[in-house]
Amino acid sequence: MDVSEESAKKIAALQAKLDKKLGPEYISQRPGPGGGPKLTYAEGWKIINLANEVFGFNGWSSSVVNITTDFIDFNEESRRFNVGVTAIVRVTLRDGAFHEDVGYGLLENSKSKGAALDKCKKEAVTDAVKRTLRNFGNLLGNCLYDKSYTQEVIKIKVPPVRLPLSHGIAIAP
Repeated sequence: MDVSEESAKKIAALQAKLDKKLGPEYISQRPGPGGGPKLTYAEGWKIINLANEVFGFNGWSSSVVNITTDFIDFNEESRRFNVGVTAIVRVTLRDGAFHEDVGYGLLENSKSKGAALDKCKKEAVTDAVKRTLRNFGNLLGNCLYDKSYTQEVIKIKVPPVRLPLSHGIAIAP
């Protein structure tokens, strides 16, 4: 299939955007499991906003291909639940190009089985969406897998975002 010159230019412009790396304002850190080294990540809502900017709000979609409850364990002593859920998500662009990837949700020590399943399913789907979007390029999170990049970008101080009052948003004292 031949691609028109106009389409080729659009694809090249999109690829140039996707090749860029995330700025420090998109990157967060949290303690690693068991007090291990900090994990560097991008929050789901930030990556989704970025995908909307790059592809257009109607230029991409995501669908859950599969969601599996891996385990629901109930501890008789503590009367609490441990739950793990896996999700596979497909992200499809307007032109039909797509990627799929897996995500995971885990909650330990939950009083409620329902609340644990709810949280784990959402976490698994969000994780899968983020992991799937990273397949499209650095800008959508793939750069976070480059350890030398993340070591440098986390050193950059990001000024707090201040909204001008002209946005009509009341800011509580």
